[in-house]
Amino acid sequence: MAPSFQDVIASKYLLLTTFTKDGRPKPTPIWGVPDGNKLLVITDDGSWKVRRINNTPRVTIARSSALGKPKGEPVEGIARVLPKSETRRVYNAVLKRYWYHAWWFYAHSIARGGIGKVHVGLEITPTA
Repeated sequence: MAPSFQDVIASKYLLLTTFTKDGRPKPTPIWGVPDGNKLLVITDDGSWKVRRINNTPRVTIARSSALGKPKGEPVEGIARVLPKSETRRVYNAVLKRYWYHAWWFYAHSIARGGIGKVHVGLEITPTA
């Protein structure tokens, strides 16, 4: 039986697959925070996954190991880049869930110019 979107986003570690304009999959391990029936993700602004999502919002999400090895079947989703005004909220939610990595994550953000300058939030919802 295929997992539901809710089952997958409850996993601590996830594998996000975005797609290029010509349809090639590009998997990336991510941290995510369930927010109702959505998944919130923080990533670098201007990253390739952000560029691919802006071109093709279709994504898949699967449970994975911490290093991105899939641990189940993927589910389909639609991703969107959130406005910069939402970055701090998403960033704080990720820090709260992954508190044991927070010192490294926070220091990395500050060293690169600050949270709002180098990060952007993503919102992933299930496909209909």
